Amino acid sequence: MSHDLFQAAIAAMAKAYAPYSKFPVGAALRTEDGRVFAGANIEVASYPEGWCAETTALGHYIMGGGGKITEIAVVAERMARITPCGGCRQRLAEFTSPDTKLYLCDDAGIVETVTMGQMLPYGFEGEMLK
Repeated sequence: MSHDLFQAAIAAMAKAYAPYSKFPVGAALRTEDGRVFAGANIEVASYPEGWCAETTALGHYIMGGGGKITEIAVVAERMARITPCGGCRQRLAEFTSPDTKLYLCDDAGIVETVTMGQMLPYGFEGEMLK
């Protein structure tokens, strides 16, 4: 089942708009009910502004109705085993649990599986802000 999530991330990466960094990234996430939301990084002329693939996927996820995220796959054309940046780790943590699986990929498939808790052990929680 995780291979199709990798394929969705690869397909998203092909749509990346990365004219400045030349570093396309794709991400895909799956909700508990099986829906998949994917995204690519999008750069703008005021580089490094723009947004990451994970952020794009989360936008589609929110607009698609949300739900519990159970798995995430991230892939980059020029970097095996890429992980979400710090900001995206926090963004993902808003909608996942510490045991949510995160697949780190290369261009052939998943090379390592970690959890969101491993990626962001001390992330901010909404309860802290109340």
